[in-house]
Amino acid sequence: MRPLVDAQRAVLAAVKRLPVMAMGLREARGLTLAEAVTAPHDIPPFPNSAMDGYAVRAADVSDVPVVLNVLEDLPAGTVPRESVGPGTAVKIMTGAPMPDGADAIVPVEATDAGSTTVEIRERADAGDHIRLAGGDVVAGTVVLEPGIRLTAAHLGVLASVGAAWPHVHRRPLVGILSTGDELVPPETMNLERGKIRDSNRISLRHVVEEAGAVAVDFGIAPDDPVVLRRALGHAAQECDLVVTSGGVSMGEYDLVKQVLGELGGVDFWKVAMQPGKPFAFGDLDGTPFFGLPGNPVSVMVSFEQFVRPSIMKLLGSAALFRPRIAGTMTQDVVTNPAKTVFVRVATSNGSNGWEATPSGAQGSNVLSALAAADAFAVVDVGRGVVEAGETVPLEMIRWPESRTAEEALA
Repeated sequence: MRPLVDAQRAVLAAVKRLPVMAMGLREARGLTLAEAVTAPHDIPPFPNSAMDGYAVRAADVSDVPVVLNVLEDLPAGTVPRESVGPGTAVKIMTGAPMPDGADAIVPVEATDAGSTTVEIRERADAGDHIRLAGGDVVAGTVVLEPGIRLTAAHLGVLASVGAAWPHVHRRPLVGILSTGDELVPPETMNLERGKIRDSNRISLRHVVEEAGAVAVDFGIAPDDPVVLRRALGHAAQECDLVVTSGGVSMGEYDLVKQVLGELGGVDFWKVAMQPGKPFAFGDLDGTPFFGLPGNPVSVMVSFEQFVRPSIMKLLGSAALFRPRIAGTMTQDVVTNPAKTVFVRVATSNGSNGWEATPSGAQGSNVLSALAAADAFAVVDVGRGVVEAGETVPLEMIRWPESRTAEEALA
């Protein structure tokens, strides 16, 4: 059997980053920045009020209460016409530019909210409730470095500096296909004997999209080499990756092997991992291909170890793998010492640190245990047994990627 880390290295070596293109901010969430972005001006670009209230001179409100004459009303988005002098104030809204002469803001709740005159009831010091120009970002600062996957907050930063079309690695297209005569669509109400609903394709679709790619659904292919060959050929032409489930083990009707031998260079591996031992990888006329097992838990574990890191690389991300933390098992776990075993666990973080408990039966067909899990307890080759109270690496499958290939595959 092929060691898991060796298989992961081979896969990532064959996957190349996608081209860079300018992308509008509405479409860029989850994509990876390809070039540094520099602020062309200060953010905020001018001193402004952090509160609804009155712009005053601190010297005039050191002894309160005091009544000041209100010179004007200054909403956000307008420019002050008046300068604040002794005994005067400007009524001001949050975000409006500070008028000349004023050096403090008195919140409206500390006043009588007057419009021609205002009674100030609390003193203020110079600088109170004022946002300074450049208080967030100074002109010329690199606000985002290349390699960052853009979240909503990052997109807000880009908008604030006018980077409306950042350069990013384009979003991958990932073709997904389920194989097998036994499969019927999920909406099938009455199952015939021998048939099962296809859960793999819907799960794959959502994890592909969660990873930042576009899932292209090619449906269910029966155990017919002509139909399978046609479906895989179309997927390879249209997509950047192709992912199938089923048909890669040793059964007589596992036809993916036969068809792939005709379409491209694909290797069939037995990877020393559980679940997910049978695995195929290669290319269909230059398009990377992942043949995952048919059991639903095997599909998802294999996706996490091979497909998701590949999507991250296509996206140009430096972080390819989910984070791992140390945790304590609450129960004894016995696994196959010849394999890296991914035990589906539910975790909690208490006074004694992170703890992990198996989330259900560990069969590769028990999808409910995976649904109840938020981590994999990773039992490395050679270990086999983890006793209650012992420490084990926890791969946090609900957390965003944080480990580079160098860190994960060392």
